[in-house]
Amino acid sequence: MTFVTRDGCTMCAEALPVVQRVCTRAGAELTVLDVDADPALAEHSDHVPVVLVDGTVVARWWVDEKNLARALR
Repeated sequence: MTFVTRDGCTMCAEALPVVQRVCTRAGAELTVLDVDADPALAEHSDHVPVVLVDGTVVARWWVDEKNLARALR
């Protein structure tokens, strides 16, 4: 799972613990990337936080814990 964030993003700060909790429960690896540090992530710049599972966007702006857990199955 990939969590796309931005420094100073309060919504990202709120979403990250949820994503970490879901990853821990599912035994999934979490990669955290800064949208401003990687030009390949530019398409997500206006939508952070963004959560991707196998390259597919499963959440933008806020993370629903149950939906995210379902996406990892």
